Amino acid sequence: MKIHFIVAAAIFTFSINTAAQPFLFGADLSYVNEMEDCGVVYKENNVAKDPYQLFADHNSGIVRLRLWHTPDWYDNLNAGHRYSDLADVRKSILRAKAAGMQVLLDFHLSDNWADPNKQRVPAAWEGVVDNLPLLKDSLYNYVQQTLLSLHADGLLPDMVQIGNETNKGILLSPQQDAGGWVLDWNRNSQLFKRGIEAVRNVETQTGQPIKVALHIAGPADAGWLMQGFWSNGVTDFDVIGLSYYWAWHKPTDIADAGNIVAQLKQTYPGKEVMVFETGYIWTTQSNDNASNIISETHPDYSPASPENQRKWLVDMTQEVINRGATGVMYWEPAWVSSTCWTQWGQGSHQEHATFFDFDNNLLPTGGMGWMEHQYTGLDATNEPVKLLGFEVTPDSSHRSLRLDFEGFAQNKSLKINLLSSEGRVVASQNVTVGQTTSIALPTLTAGVYYVAVFDQIEMVGAKKVWLNQQ
Repeated sequence: MKIHFIVAAAIFTFSINTAAQPFLFGADLSYVNEMEDCGVVYKENNVAKDPYQLFADHNSGIVRLRLWHTPDWYDNLNAGHRYSDLADVRKSILRAKAAGMQVLLDFHLSDNWADPNKQRVPAAWEGVVDNLPLLKDSLYNYVQQTLLSLHADGLLPDMVQIGNETNKGILLSPQQDAGGWVLDWNRNSQLFKRGIEAVRNVETQTGQPIKVALHIAGPADAGWLMQGFWSNGVTDFDVIGLSYYWAWHKPTDIADAGNIVAQLKQTYPGKEVMVFETGYIWTTQSNDNASNIISETHPDYSPASPENQRKWLVDMTQEVINRGATGVMYWEPAWVSSTCWTQWGQGSHQEHATFFDFDNNLLPTGGMGWMEHQYTGLDATNEPVKLLGFEVTPDSSHRSLRLDFEGFAQNKSLKINLLSSEGRVVASQNVTVGQTTSIALPTLTAGVYYVAVFDQIEMVGAKKVWLNQQ
């Protein structure tokens, strides 16, 4: 049987940010795999385009991905496929890294949505929810095993957040969670410290740095919540992440958010502050039967339009840059309408706040351009200063790939992994730059694969290939 390859021949270019102040623009793309399975085709200038590459091409430097423990409620939706579980996240991390972007892994620590009003323990841990030592061990083992599993395939994230919008206590029993506000700092702090300890031990085991983040919804609540974390010994973190939406966090305006960023920077020197979630609508219209979760615009950025979506994002980002923030990420700019169902309706609850029109074509004057704006205080935000690349070519036997490198030092030792679209390594080989480099392939089923190049333990690039076994 022959294996044929269709391979993009262009050199993959890696950019190093040379800004006076390092800054990450990014997006939460957790819904993309699901949307594509539901038939969505993303387009730019009416031409179909891989959404991960599309965002990377518009200066997105990081992708945020949510992880649920066991989202078995998906089993009764649509085709019964699960999303935002570890298997799905593995695919998404690979897509993000292949497009040259970093990854923020968002541990929701739940089977379903976690937010300021909902922090329900995974069903698998309900039996130990009232036994703090066992619950802490469950959390530790889960975080550690998840990260080590990803590392085994070269997919370790660059940053993780312990919990999502953790304004109230995490890992609560169903009864506690439904009963209202719960914030037992003794219990809460022990859980956070144990989760962070798992990340730090993975750093030691793998030799790769991972930033640890705490995540708070609403800038106005950040001060007292961070004081609670800090005074209860939760100090071993790198980033304070904020959610900031005008519709939900008003009357906190852009200037207020900037002041809070500055206060956090002053109170916790050495810690980064980022906006992990934000969003702004470009229309008040709807494209499906699912009710939309944002309906309000700021009076200075009205009416809802693509241009005002971009303007709000630019002005907010400039303000937090001025006050010392190091990143802004947009929540679900690709959650467009589809024929599939959510838990609450058919379609999307956010299609009016994406970066795409109702035909899934990129809005040319909409929010995507916010990442390419020339901000004061950021110099050369996307200036390529280091060019590393490689070309992939099948040999005449159709059972090996030849790799030609550009920009790497001669005699440089590299590791090459071939990964399935699910993010699993199916072939691996060490090579030396300067020699004729080829890797042998096993018999493989037809589909999308990725050729990933590692310099020691760091993935420095990847290419998508299509393999068709006949």
